[in-house]
Amino acid sequence: MWVKALDLLLDKMKRAGLDFSRVTALSGSGQQHGSVYWRRGASETLKQLDPDQTLYQLLQGSFSVSDSPVWMDSSSSQQCQDLQAAAGGALRLAEITGSRAYERFTGNQIAKVRQTRLEDYQDSERISLVSSFAASLFLGGYAAIDFSDGSGMNLLNIRSRTWSDICLEATAPHLDRVLGAPLPSTSVLGPVSSYFVRRYGFSESCRVVAFTGDNPASLAGMRLQQGDIAVSLGTSDTVFLWIQQPRPALEGHIFCNPVDWQEYMALLCFKNGSLTRERIRNECAGGSWEQFSTALRDTPLGNNGNMGFYFDTMEITPPVVGVHRFDPDDNEVSSLSPQVEVRALVEGQFLSRRLHAERLGYSIIPGTRVLATGGASSNKEILQVLSDVFNAPVYTIDLSNSACLGSAYRALHGLVAESGVSFFDAVKKAPEPQLAATPHPTAREELKI
Repeated sequence: MWVKALDLLLDKMKRAGLDFSRVTALSGSGQQHGSVYWRRGASETLKQLDPDQTLYQLLQGSFSVSDSPVWMDSSSSQQCQDLQAAAGGALRLAEITGSRAYERFTGNQIAKVRQTRLEDYQDSERISLVSSFAASLFLGGYAAIDFSDGSGMNLLNIRSRTWSDICLEATAPHLDRVLGAPLPSTSVLGPVSSYFVRRYGFSESCRVVAFTGDNPASLAGMRLQQGDIAVSLGTSDTVFLWIQQPRPALEGHIFCNPVDWQEYMALLCFKNGSLTRERIRNECAGGSWEQFSTALRDTPLGNNGNMGFYFDTMEITPPVVGVHRFDPDDNEVSSLSPQVEVRALVEGQFLSRRLHAERLGYSIIPGTRVLATGGASSNKEILQVLSDVFNAPVYTIDLSNSACLGSAYRALHGLVAESGVSFFDAVKKAPEPQLAATPHPTAREELKI
């Protein structure tokens, strides 16, 4: 499906008149955690692609596992338990790889394929992530897994940036040979395959920069800098962090940074986001966002000590469910007034985001920016609470395809990275985010943060 989709996309672009010869470098992103199993002999096929045929036709027999395991697969619980036991526990595994064992992470899915489909596994000469698989197509040979996407496998030691021997041995024998050596995310892998030169008109000098995962590519697309935090306010709320001194925990994920291989990024996902805000809007503000905003304006910063934690469905960070409200004396109560409930929800959500970010090693420094995106980022009053809780200015960015844009930025940076040019110098002409809110002078005192 992925191969055929690439055929269709490039053919459509060619029919639209795109001059591929003007492309000097390309990169891309793929769903994190998914894996592709190349059958023995596939590397030779990649080297000898016939430009008169589609990739779909040429690669029919090149995969030993026809249905790639992806992030939605949660059937590897036993393999997760085995990996954590081998590493010395969940926290120890997180300290090595950046995350405790997750069913969707690639290493655990590889272990399951080996245990349940041994013949297919033994027929595999290379295992790629979705990102390095796509890069391999453009390269005409097996592309290396990059440090950042490789951090989402439960296999990479995020500090040494090499495969962890403990994790490899717990997953499959000689796995390092099948994965290949990982490389920095800024690496230029080589020139584009002659197949694309002859079929689509790419220049022979076009370079392929390492592809990465969709989440790291989004960080690049948002152009996070040291000390920044990005908050995507959608159905689920996702928090992206740029950090220098990571403290891996049982919740959240630490990855190698995709634009500066010596730094790190962190990712936190909160399931109870906009749907929970919409429920409180319906119950406490008559279904009106205007009344919801009025409630935030008319209640004081800190909510006079009233707080609430609203987990309508089983939360990811932390794994709890239920609604808990507290009065100024820290007594749990069954209800709050409608306006107080609105502020309790929004302050509680953002305090939770900050708390879990700091547990992973994030710290607010001079110059810190909060970048807000997603549906709720259009609400000025919600952004004011976000600014107050983080005690930092909030900027809005209008990015519907941040991973795609980040891939283009990374391709541009890859051309100059080896000469010492920073990512931010490479993309300095990109549009700047817009200032939306600044923290109230007494925010730190009122919120006791």
